[in-house]
Amino acid sequence: MFELLLPPFVASMIILLTHAYFGLHVIEREVIFVDLALAQIAALGTTAAFLMGAEHGSTAAYAFSLGATLLGALIFSFTRLEDSPVPQEAIIGITFVVASAAVILLASFSSEGTEFVRETLTGSLIWVTWPTVAKVAAAYGAIATFHYLARRTMLAITFAPERVKRIRLWDFVFYATFGMMITSSVQVAGVLMVFSVLVIPAVVAFFYARRFRSALFLAWGTGTVAIVGGLAVSFVFDVTTGPVLVCSFGVILLVALFFRRRYGIRVTDPSDRGLVVQMFQE
Repeated sequence: MFELLLPPFVASMIILLTHAYFGLHVIEREVIFVDLALAQIAALGTTAAFLMGAEHGSTAAYAFSLGATLLGALIFSFTRLEDSPVPQEAIIGITFVVASAAVILLASFSSEGTEFVRETLTGSLIWVTWPTVAKVAAAYGAIATFHYLARRTMLAITFAPERVKRIRLWDFVFYATFGMMITSSVQVAGVLMVFSVLVIPAVVAFFYARRFRSALFLAWGTGTVAIVGGLAVSFVFDVTTGPVLVCSFGVILLVALFFRRRYGIRVTDPSDRGLVVQMFQE
């Protein structure tokens, strides 16, 4: 059992470590569905490659997926307008719906389209191999290293945008690195799992933490519990791993909601919402 579950567990933990960080940014920015939108855009690129004869997980499929995701990153970086009467979340939601419809439309031209769409949603995490884990680790490690080296600017574009010059350029860098990560994640874990790992641990962290660092560690901890529990249930009852993991994250959220009133943070003024990054405190 341990040998079978170890590769998907390691892959899930690598995804969690990076996605939890981006999740805190996403919740703070109030662009909750940007992950779903980018994931669906990545799936659209993969679907286009599939119709052109590229195999799932191949270099060609990854190139199509990454190209589509970078285009999405460019769109989102230019739709962050402070003076716009329409919130950016509306643009993100529209992008998700259009990309989802395009995936279904393109998949309908193939006899294997239904199965392909199902796999993009749920992934094939249980069958992940060590070479794939190594590739994901290398790619995510490079992204994490970049964000650590540029942490002051990366955090500022979310928590103190008034301090950042060339905000659109740095926004594109943020969404581009985010999109590169999503491209790999969707191929391994599927759209639903990727969204759950990104958003749910971050939401739990916002319930109980005020400082960014504390929230990040809390998100990692709760995500780990969800992953271990989900993989165990998947193996014991022999059910599909992706949906079980998503449900496991949902259970963690319900538990967090149950205890929030007693142990969580209460906000009486909407302006008090969000995290505090120590380097930007006056």
